[in-house]
Amino acid sequence: MSALLEVRDLRIAFGGREAVRGVSFAIGRGETLGLVGESGSGKSATSLAMLRLLPGTAAVSGSIKLWVPGGDVEAHVPKGEGHGAPHGVGGGEGGVDLLTLPEEGMRAVRGRRVAMIFQEPMTALNPVMTVGRQIAEAVLAHAPRTSRGELRERVLAAMREVALPEPERRMEDYPHQFSGGQRQRVLIAMAIVNKPALLIADEPTTALDVTVQAQILALLKGLREKHGLAMLFISHDLAVVGQVADRVAVMKAGEIVEMGAAAEVFARPAHAYTRSLLAAAPTMRTDRGRPLAGV
Repeated sequence: MSALLEVRDLRIAFGGREAVRGVSFAIGRGETLGLVGESGSGKSATSLAMLRLLPGTAAVSGSIKLWVPGGDVEAHVPKGEGHGAPHGVGGGEGGVDLLTLPEEGMRAVRGRRVAMIFQEPMTALNPVMTVGRQIAEAVLAHAPRTSRGELRERVLAAMREVALPEPERRMEDYPHQFSGGQRQRVLIAMAIVNKPALLIADEPTTALDVTVQAQILALLKGLREKHGLAMLFISHDLAVVGQVADRVAVMKAGEIVEMGAAAEVFARPAHAYTRSLLAAAPTMRTDRGRPLAGV
């Protein structure tokens, strides 16, 4: 499987204190990597670094290389990087390092080549803008000359893809008029409308009840299969990750302590922390008379 994204020795420090220490992993085309760990382990900081969305006070080092076709990105690559690519960035021997890419190049990457969906839709969506307009803004950010008719069709197509009901009518509604699961579908529509190669899903089901959670996971699986999407799925819940991931990376205190095929990690966890995470997750066979294991 050819690499789409490769993170090497990523380090992130805030105020001189390292929150992420030497993290390395790769994601292949069409693959889902599950990044698992408890709150504060560095998962979200890692994902935000991939899109250069960390505050300016953060000190970031290492490399985050992306292989995607597209002269819009290559045009901004500093001389000496990513050259020799016959078909844009994707053919380059070393890919493009997102940490050194000028901001103009990053704007071409964010939302178009790499998109992100967040845990809480109500904080990610603009409460005073219709959802149709917000999806349209995602299109216009990368294709500002899109005609009004084409823009409408792309918005409706994205809403249909995520199974939002009555899109012609609901595109004029505001976020508060949707349920929690529907708002998450709106965020997913915004993420996929530009057909990215990689989707970063940061705890996308944590705020949802289990029934809606299952629906969102099924939706993401279907979109992945239909579009050949690669995905970085971030969660503290091993049971959820087990439903979607091909491989799993377990993160603790800013470091990856175990990584491997999902089936192997779940069946034969090698690290004590992974074993404790598995023991802390209730199953249908869990003895309800005994307390869950601590992490």
